[in-house]
Amino acid sequence: MSMKNKLKRFKTHLGLESNQNTENNQVVMESQKKEDIPFKEMWDKMDTSIYYFENEYCFIREVHYPLDHLHGKYRFRDFLTAMKMWNESQVQHPLSAYGFEPSDLFFFDTETTGLGGGTGNTIFLLGYASVNDDEIVVRQHILPEPGLEIPLYQSFLETIDYSTLVTYNGKAFDWPQVKTRHTLLREHIPKLPSFGHFDLYHASRRFWKDQLPSVKLSNIEREILAFERINDVPGYLAPMIYFDFVERKNPEGIFEILKHNEYDILSLITLYTHLSFQILQKDPNQTTREKYQLGKWFNYIGEKDAAVETFEKAALSNDINAKFELAYFLKKQKQFNKANTYWMDVVQFGNTKIKKQACIEIAKLQEHQFKNYKLAKEYTEKALSLHDQSKQHFHPEKDKFLQNTLKRLARLEKK
Repeated sequence: MSMKNKLKRFKTHLGLESNQNTENNQVVMESQKKEDIPFKEMWDKMDTSIYYFENEYCFIREVHYPLDHLHGKYRFRDFLTAMKMWNESQVQHPLSAYGFEPSDLFFFDTETTGLGGGTGNTIFLLGYASVNDDEIVVRQHILPEPGLEIPLYQSFLETIDYSTLVTYNGKAFDWPQVKTRHTLLREHIPKLPSFGHFDLYHASRRFWKDQLPSVKLSNIEREILAFERINDVPGYLAPMIYFDFVERKNPEGIFEILKHNEYDILSLITLYTHLSFQILQKDPNQTTREKYQLGKWFNYIGEKDAAVETFEKAALSNDINAKFELAYFLKKQKQFNKANTYWMDVVQFGNTKIKKQACIEIAKLQEHQFKNYKLAKEYTEKALSLHDQSKQHFHPEKDKFLQNTLKRLARLEKK
């Protein structure tokens, strides 16, 4: 910002200029700036308008999609179906949209000059999508150069009217970055609103971290959502492209970043739709592994009934991990025979880690509920054998599993 413009702002705050003069100067400056925008014809062709505030400006791009548009395995209309399902469901879950209208959700993503946090990292693109009437509207606020952040955030904050952010790793990165930049500018722009927050990164980790090499959004798009990007610019190149744009003013590279960001935002809509179908178990192609992971999630958040129901569905498909977890619930319900049967299945078909734990659980049931000390001793010894096979080097005095199991074995031998 020029010193002249800074002084104009201070004069305005001090009341040294009349409102009429300020408005007249604004009109004059806007008229001058329209002529000075480099490559303005290229911006116009990219569905982009120019936003002016206090003699400064930013770019705003707006794109509209019909609800029948297919992005990956879902049409955007399916998002409305997901919202309707949440409002008809009694399921308690952190991603529940119960009580929300489709327009209440705010699908948000940023592009920055670096991957780290702190004041040295500048956001040069604020992008979001929302449901407006019967379409999806994507809006992107673009920073022409680092000194023009005030109109960027003014244009962004004056239009926000939503209840819940939907991001991908936004709790750790995007929104904290917005807060950091806002702190530096807060005297000149509106306050940040309070939001709920659905971070789909954590949901994706719960479902697919063991299935994919990583849960980067591009991997989720390709492997889970059936969306393949063609000729997409990698996100890590965004800072380099932006600084080149600041230096040369030619927006050709920035347009590629805008498309990349647009895909990110649209994929959030598809991903939230898919996660909703997964959590509400309306996806006909849901795998037993996904059912198991969902059961673990329900158990973690304290929804025990939903966890049991989900584990039972996975167990019917012979998922060993689900049987292992379900047996604990059955034991608490004093259904000892059924719990014992599930744990025996685990001992036969599970991996070493859960096999040895299942052996211990069977030993507990045989000792305390069935009074079969011989069988309890047999499964305790089997657990020790599995434990020994799974560890090449260990310190016996620090090995809690070993120490507890040896105590159990000694007690059973006395019995």
